Amino acid sequence: MKTRQALRQTIRNKRRELTEAQQNSAALALLKRFCENDKILSAKHIAIYLSNDGELNTQLIIDWCWHQGKQVYLPVVHPFSKGHLLFLHFDQQTELVNNQYGIAEPKLDVRKIIPAKQLDIICTPLVAFDKTGVRLGMGGGFYDRTLSQWHQQNTKKNAMQSIMANNKSNTKTPYPIGLAHDCQLVDSIPTEVWDIPLPEIITPSKQYEFN
Repeated sequence: MKTRQALRQTIRNKRRELTEAQQNSAALALLKRFCENDKILSAKHIAIYLSNDGELNTQLIIDWCWHQGKQVYLPVVHPFSKGHLLFLHFDQQTELVNNQYGIAEPKLDVRKIIPAKQLDIICTPLVAFDKTGVRLGMGGGFYDRTLSQWHQQNTKKNAMQSIMANNKSNTKTPYPIGLAHDCQLVDSIPTEVWDIPLPEIITPSKQYEFN
């Protein structure tokens, strides 16, 4: 089994090698699956990300969300809390700046921040995933930290399903959906204790749902 870093580099190279035509075709196919997803159709507040490093282009999804009247938010690296993200409202007038990783993000404005628990969906980037929903990110742990509360709540819900069915929680946590190229699927990923598996991943050719 490859180490996490070796696997990360292999898959990053694979998606970088996709041609412009392949990227465009994949973005259109992903959009079709995205728009047919019931959770997304009912969502009002959706966090997404701007594509980078060969990632599947998310601009068509963002445009569709705007057209549907959905509120769109982008991740911003937290300036004071290392390894954490903020989510800021994003529209056509939003000023973008490059963060320390060279990724475009909204210029920090506290008036545009939304607490993560108020998001309905967090579209989650990833480098690789396997058929159990294990996600391999870039290694910074930003999304694992963001989704930790959702994961804890979801784990409790599965363990105590009969109790939770009649006990509505006051804590709202966003539902994560991974977005990826088909070539990012691998047989297995060596896991760490902090990894947060995803319940759902959408690729151009398939929608994966995991228990």
